[in-house]
Amino acid sequence: MFIRRIGIDLGTANTLVFIPGKGIVVNEPSVVAVSPVENIVLAVGNQAREMLGRTPDNIVASRPMKDGVIADYRVTEAMLKYFINKVTGKVRIFKPEIMISIPAGVTSTERRAVIDAAVKAGAKSAYVVKEPLLAAIGAGIPIHNASGNMIINIGGGTSEIAVISLGGVVAAHSARVGGNKFDQAISDYIKRKYGLAVGDRTAEDIKKEIGSAIAQVKEDHMDVRGRDLMGGLPKTIKISSNEVTEALQDELREVINAIKKVFQETPPELAADIMDKGMILSGGGALLRNLDQLITKTIGVPCYVADDPLFCVIKGIGIALDNLDVYKRTITLAK
Repeated sequence: MFIRRIGIDLGTANTLVFIPGKGIVVNEPSVVAVSPVENIVLAVGNQAREMLGRTPDNIVASRPMKDGVIADYRVTEAMLKYFINKVTGKVRIFKPEIMISIPAGVTSTERRAVIDAAVKAGAKSAYVVKEPLLAAIGAGIPIHNASGNMIINIGGGTSEIAVISLGGVVAAHSARVGGNKFDQAISDYIKRKYGLAVGDRTAEDIKKEIGSAIAQVKEDHMDVRGRDLMGGLPKTIKISSNEVTEALQDELREVINAIKKVFQETPPELAADIMDKGMILSGGGALLRNLDQLITKTIGVPCYVADDPLFCVIKGIGIALDNLDVYKRTITLAK
């Protein structure tokens, strides 16, 4: 097929693929199911996610990305190959150029691992761009202006906070806390308080259904099923939204501290710009109810949720791919 450029938001929780002229063509979980005995990949994406927590001994379903970086190189390469083949077909006339998002705080070794995995998966060359820049572009922030803008991008594995001016990152901090840590905190809280073991998917459902960053006067409730740790039998409990808020306190404090750290490193003129315009919240974590209110209240600077926060990074990749000449300075290229 004649696809020359592909954009990939390689996330800890989800992988999204963008093709110029077609838009977002893939949005699937970053999960791979492998057979360690036969050393083969059995399923990727949606199919593999269905297997999480349900596999027999001879199948391992896992997330090859951890905290926004590659935790399992071989499996990540297989996952990239699957997504590239899905959009281009296995028979290709041209090898596509691929642009991939990476956390702002990655090391040169971690960056090289992403580039190598993309090239081995079938790319002609790979561009890697810092997530906060892409999220800012996707959120409609004019990044090339001589004015300070702050983006807070909370993904599945990392929270990226950056101050952007004149097309570059002036100050940034990457905290290894995100949606997955939120889920883990909810799961740990239920285990501690109710002696009930729940899976990652159940914890994620609780977060989406009744999760809130600020305690509510009128609480929401949800029935949760799991395994009783004492008796080992199935059990159902009722959990409230304020209990979820309590469970998330440490993780939310980590995000707030990361924002404060970036403000401490921001030049006064740019800090004044941000106070005027406010901060923009993007990524899947932005969907946690009242998180923008919590940040506004704690930092003292207005915070707004971007339109379609979940798709800011991939939209940014799409805009950067369509205007490579304009965004060339913010991109790292490796053959």
